[in-house]
Amino acid sequence: MLETGIKGESRVIVSEHNTAIRMGSGDLEVFATPSMVALMEHAAMTAVAPHLPEGSTTVGALMNTTHVKPSKMGAQITATAELTSVEGRKLTFRVSASDEVGVIGEGEHIRYVVDRMKFMAKLQ
Repeated sequence: MLETGIKGESRVIVSEHNTAIRMGSGDLEVFATPSMVALMEHAAMTAVAPHLPEGSTTVGALMNTTHVKPSKMGAQITATAELTSVEGRKLTFRVSASDEVGVIGEGEHIRYVVDRMKFMAKLQ
């Protein structure tokens, strides 16, 4: 059962694999915005996964976020997601990401609950 207040968390260490230069979103060796967004999505996805009906998952539909501070190589990034609204299949989350110094980004993320088989059938 999906109820507001469900929270999730996801972590990663800044490495050569998730920098702006590696992701193609910039030319500096700092934590990439696309990597931050993916980490926020992962936190939201894993927060609600145990509460979904059998055969269901969630898919991301919208991310509205800021990335306000760079994070250096070796920094630990923690993304959090809190379910703030449930409207049928539409789930809205408050998301944020922080490193050891403080908040590096925050925003709102929308996901939809989908049936795995029906969703994948759309690929054909």
